[in-house]
Amino acid sequence: MAKIAIELEHALARRREDGTPGLTTPRIIAHGDGWTVGDVVCTCGPQDRPYEEQHARYAIAIVLAGTFQYRSPSGHRLMTSGSLMLGNHGHCFECAHQHGEGDRCVSFWYEPDYFERLASDAGARGSDVRFKAPALPPLRPLSSLVARAGAGASDVADVPWEEFALTLASRTVKLAAGVSPGRTGLPLNAEARVSQAVRTIDRHSHAALPLGQLARQVGLSPYHFLRTFKSLTGVTPHQYVLRARLRDAAWRLAGGTDKILDVALDTGFGDVSNFNRAFRAEFGASPRVFRRLSDARDVARACDSISSNRSGKPACFRK
Repeated sequence: MAKIAIELEHALARRREDGTPGLTTPRIIAHGDGWTVGDVVCTCGPQDRPYEEQHARYAIAIVLAGTFQYRSPSGHRLMTSGSLMLGNHGHCFECAHQHGEGDRCVSFWYEPDYFERLASDAGARGSDVRFKAPALPPLRPLSSLVARAGAGASDVADVPWEEFALTLASRTVKLAAGVSPGRTGLPLNAEARVSQAVRTIDRHSHAALPLGQLARQVGLSPYHFLRTFKSLTGVTPHQYVLRARLRDAAWRLAGGTDKILDVALDTGFGDVSNFNRAFRAEFGASPRVFRRLSDARDVARACDSISSNRSGKPACFRK
């Protein structure tokens, strides 16, 4: 299990030992003129009341571990590792943990004038500055940012947070413009079933997790499980497993000295050649180059360079 998830499990264990209600605890990592970054650990669970508040600023939260339900005027989504929670200035929102305990996010908060200027510079016009959807699923164009945010939050890599915040806002505005809203015809207790599957994957991403096995665990046929999982998370189970493994590998590479072969085998890849191909496809760089680019001076430039080598909208956003 990655350090990100281990630290969340320790926080949950302390809450259980103390017998106290769940809490949302932000730790400010960095801030500047118009932006703030926080490492937010939530230890709430099914026994706690949903968390209700209002976005005082624009918000983009990268989910690093856990699951939760997020509701805002833009819609309702099941949040999973690798997804981005989106919040508009002035919107009320609700977060609930009906199907499991705890989550951890790196949250970016932008003052309204600052964010609207960034969004405009990124190509948004008029009302397009505000997010039309509540979240983005775990997508390949976001993978490098998710991995580096996790490494920075766990203090295994030094991240230039101001440059990172600018890059994240620009890329999110562009991707969010293509999100297709709405989900229909899902099975009973769909979110509970998918949350159970997601938490199983996050805890055992290194293991073999056949589609049929996951479907049986949550009481669905493979066909309905595949359809339901993709509808709620934005990706297929195979894509989610692969990205969970690659995020774990990227966090280890960013902050450690383990051999690449050991990282590949420990994260569930059968051999290093398959790992290298999958890693390069996901992050736009080989594991060796990615580790070198984890130097703080290169993070934002590397993310932009990787992104610039890809064109067009992600396949799941194409109509």
